[in-house]
Amino acid sequence: MTALSIIIVNYKSATLIIECLRTIYARTKNIDFEIIIVDNDSKDNSKESILSTYPAVRWIGMDCNAGFARANNEGIRQSKAEVVLLLNPDTLVNDDAIDKCYRLFINSPFVACGVQLLNPDLSPQISGNYFVKGGLNYLLPLPYFGHVVKSLGILFKAKKPNVPNAESTVEVDWINGAFLMVKKSAIQHAGLLDEDFFMYAEETEWCSRLKKEGKLCIFGELKVIHLQGETALSTFNSSDKTYANLFDRKGLQIMLSNMVRIRKQFGIGWFLLMLAFYVFEIPIFLFGFLFSKIFYGSQAKYHFSQCKGYSRNVIYVLKMMSRIISNKPYFYKVL
Repeated sequence: MTALSIIIVNYKSATLIIECLRTIYARTKNIDFEIIIVDNDSKDNSKESILSTYPAVRWIGMDCNAGFARANNEGIRQSKAEVVLLLNPDTLVNDDAIDKCYRLFINSPFVACGVQLLNPDLSPQISGNYFVKGGLNYLLPLPYFGHVVKSLGILFKAKKPNVPNAESTVEVDWINGAFLMVKKSAIQHAGLLDEDFFMYAEETEWCSRLKKEGKLCIFGELKVIHLQGETALSTFNSSDKTYANLFDRKGLQIMLSNMVRIRKQFGIGWFLLMLAFYVFEIPIFLFGFLFSKIFYGSQAKYHFSQCKGYSRNVIYVLKMMSRIISNKPYFYKVL
């Protein structure tokens, strides 16, 4: 009987997935598992490359680049096990982490769990997070204004929105989607991932519904390497791996998805307030850029192209405002 269904979404990531599968098969010996690759219409030789190396893998082809939520949902629908693991292509399994995570999870009261993700240099990567009312933590990446928000948070001793490094079992509100293990019994009540999302924030919104069914945690003693953002970089032709990037096409997808998530999870009022802050940032960004350019010249932190890109992205979200407020089904994909 299949104990665990491991679902990996592919979009032109065959090389990463083959290396990921190598570590899974080498490090997962004590449970019966299946691996499902959901291909987002890569239009390359991914299928041949992966199946020729790992013929036992189940392959599901989507008819377009359907994004993270829709592809994973299709994998969940076709999975055989009562526990599913959403796993990024750019992950490498250490020390039997999947085996150990499954055994801890299946005998626990938690409905979803993750592990401590590591950067390639083995430094900790944020894996577990806490909800911040209204999504106010999305103000932190804003140039200049974000520094003010962070200073106020420190002044008033606000709770950190994440777990910098989990070393044991830590209860959290939401889990990084690079490694997210979930019981199907919880999915039956909470529902699948919201298919309005293309990329980013979908696991956050999903965890807000899963949390109504039970507790979520990070098993910090278990480690998995996450190369972070490798697939997204090629998808959006971006050079920035971070989620603080609000300036290019990837930044637009991050900004739009975050705003959609705020509307869905916290309501219209919080969405409008957060959008107002983002609009307010435009003149602050421009003034800050001009000031730093005058006094620091080529050493200025930001470039005019970033100021222009940020403003363009906010204007795009403003144009989508009425659609987001209506909360009617819509695929928020900017590619």
